[in-house]
Amino acid sequence: MNAGPLASAGAGAAAPGVLRRDDLDRLLDAIRRRGFRLVGPVVRDGAICYDDISSAADLPAGWTDEQDAATYRLRRRDDQALFGYNVGPQSWKKYLFPAVSRLGVPGTADSAGAAEPERFAFIGVRACELRAIAIQDRVFTGGRHADPEYAANREYAFLVAVNCGQAASTCFCVSMSAGPRAEAGFDLALTELLDSADHPGGHRFLVEAGTPRGAEVLAEAGASPAPAGDVAAADAVTERTAAAMERSMPAIDLRDLLYDNLEHPRWDDVASRCLACGNCTMVCPTCFCFSVEETTDLTGAGGAGDERQRSWDSCFTLDHSYLHGGPVRTSTRSRYRQWMTHKLATWQDQFGTSGCVGCGRCIAWCPVGIDITEEVGAIAADD
Repeated sequence: MNAGPLASAGAGAAAPGVLRRDDLDRLLDAIRRRGFRLVGPVVRDGAICYDDISSAADLPAGWTDEQDAATYRLRRRDDQALFGYNVGPQSWKKYLFPAVSRLGVPGTADSAGAAEPERFAFIGVRACELRAIAIQDRVFTGGRHADPEYAANREYAFLVAVNCGQAASTCFCVSMSAGPRAEAGFDLALTELLDSADHPGGHRFLVEAGTPRGAEVLAEAGASPAPAGDVAAADAVTERTAAAMERSMPAIDLRDLLYDNLEHPRWDDVASRCLACGNCTMVCPTCFCFSVEETTDLTGAGGAGDERQRSWDSCFTLDHSYLHGGPVRTSTRSRYRQWMTHKLATWQDQFGTSGCVGCGRCIAWCPVGIDITEEVGAIAADD
């Protein structure tokens, strides 16, 4: 069993170890033997996506991504790094909070709801994604009424984090205190070290345990004690990545800024460009809006033909704000303002944290390249 959502990296911490690149499968096998389904990054459809993996051979060796506003491209690296990319269009919420799921129907034999949860092991979770999972933990399990499907999926998840060795031009996790180094919420954390003149030693991984079960897996994988030089090299990796961030969120109280500027003219400016397509909410690792649809058989008597389905929704759709008589937010201006104000301001009132982790997905996958840091910066400049 996991130590639970938001488990501290310090729980059960052990001295870091080192695994050679060729020994990574020993780590994956030790996780699989505990009944976990391995899920990790793979190259598919011109992007780094998350899917089932069977070994380290399935990981995107030698691939990286180039990202900017409305831009995402894969290209080859000049080495064989396994995690030498940033983040793609998918996030781990596709497993913890599936895009479509079947719910139980009250009054029927199916009222118990979903089947037994799978035991996922996520391989390659970035620091910003760990923070996103922690935020969704708060949303789905932090209140009086926990979401049973999410709670079950989350309870059994084994998280293998990867510290970032590069920053995309869309990344701004440093200004959101969400990366690039994994600080908490993982079972194991890897830092990929490549052979270089400054740090010779071959392709290897510094591995840190964040939970007792992580330490158990690390010991079983046969990691060697980490020399001081590798520990220093791993620290240098994330320090270099943090220094390379090109974007940042203004270092001010964003909650008060947005509350005080609900009628700022910048909302009209961004609305003139926004397509209200909802891409930003679909790729966001923390957005959690959903709709529920119920169907019944033609007799209306209930039974096997009745079904209740939950699916992702977006505050950019017209029906999202529908109340009796019609939708409340009919303009693109009001819907974009709702999204950004909720993400950065009212989210804090609801859940005690920002809803943004600085992963930059909403910037890269917006068809017209709207940049949330630029929009906040424009409002802040006039405040």
